[in-house]
Amino acid sequence: MANFVERLVQRFQKILSEPGMINDMLTMAESNTGVDRIYIAPGAVGFLAVYLVVGFGAQLVCNFIGFVYPAYASIKAIETKQKDDDTRVIERTLYDSDDTKWLTYWVVYACFGMVEFFSDILLSWFPLYWLGKCTFLVFCFAPTTWNGSTIIYQSIIRPVFLTYESDIDQAATNFRKEADQAAAKFSKALKPTLAASVQAFNDTTSDNYF
Repeated sequence: MANFVERLVQRFQKILSEPGMINDMLTMAESNTGVDRIYIAPGAVGFLAVYLVVGFGAQLVCNFIGFVYPAYASIKAIETKQKDDDTRVIERTLYDSDDTKWLTYWVVYACFGMVEFFSDILLSWFPLYWLGKCTFLVFCFAPTTWNGSTIIYQSIIRPVFLTYESDIDQAATNFRKEADQAAAKFSKALKPTLAASVQAFNDTTSDNYF
């Protein structure tokens, strides 16, 4: 049991020391307070949990957590580069696996947003709703191989998508064709009106000039 707790603490310390926004914030907190991050992080989590239950603006805080850090990490995954000894650019070595990870998170986030749109009116009245939602979003972008977004994508979204992929592609193709045809018809019908308006404007300008 003691070995298990020790391994768990070491794993937690490793996660808290990984490069990124959270590591930078914890480093700043350590330097200002002199308290080790292994104690700062649980205290911050506990305070946040209580605030999401009883605090003002819990919805804003929850959505902030579920959007800002993943957006920051996604930008890092796009922009991070590293050069080897031959000065050949190696794209995103540190965040290489994060490309797929954050794409997966945003797919799950979008699907969750669609579901939440219909259930938010009822569920948001429950006292623990924002705490539960925040916990779910953190679980989805947790720095582990099989986090919430990976599990949901692999077990729910991917099978559904593969089942209906051809139908979705066909519907998208048909929609694009119909949109192109509608735009062409609208443009063709609008050309005489625009030409008449331009001609009338030119005639009026010419009359006023002379």
